[in-house]
Amino acid sequence: MSKDIPGYIVVEGPIGVGKTSLARRLAQSFDTDLILEGAEDNPFIERFYEDPRKGALPAQLFFLFQRARQMEDMRQADLFQPVRVSDFLMEKDRLFAELTLDAEEMKLYEQVYRHVTVDAPVPDLVIYLQAPVDVLLKRIARRGIHYERNIDAAYLARLSEAYARMFLYYDAAPLLIVNAANINLVDSDQDYQALLEQIMNTRKGMQYFNPMSAAI
Repeated sequence: MSKDIPGYIVVEGPIGVGKTSLARRLAQSFDTDLILEGAEDNPFIERFYEDPRKGALPAQLFFLFQRARQMEDMRQADLFQPVRVSDFLMEKDRLFAELTLDAEEMKLYEQVYRHVTVDAPVPDLVIYLQAPVDVLLKRIARRGIHYERNIDAAYLARLSEAYARMFLYYDAAPLLIVNAANINLVDSDQDYQALLEQIMNTRKGMQYFNPMSAAI
């Protein structure tokens, strides 16, 4: 394994942007551990999308416990594992909580958060995928996950704006911002290899990857 590969890579971005697909491909390329947030394992996620007001709190608390456990497991894992790839930042949990919970629910969330969160490992590189809302909607429809059928443009717009705010001043790790609207990082080897080269050359600060390719 090349010493130039970042040791802990996180792929982030709004629903439908392709973060899990990219994380899977990176883990395959580097032949390494893959840490996924596993939305399909959340028994409250379908309830949330059907009725956000009733389903938000249990769905959010489940994700909080799940992500905290994953971070703790990662901290205790083999320190000599050369590379790890994940499709979530621990910070994203609060992002979704602020977006979906009301004021009283947020107070409860904050209390639980203080008791369960651990010092999450700091990534060596964060890849932030961006795409317009209409592209996100098309990709969500294409993958056909039944509990995502009620996701609408307004929610995705709010989510995308929340991500943009979170990463505006993000400086905990090198940040690579990728315009993923017109590239296919799953099926196009050309697009993927171009991004992979940029990943290998991103070592500090904030950098941008804005290729032009065939729209998908």
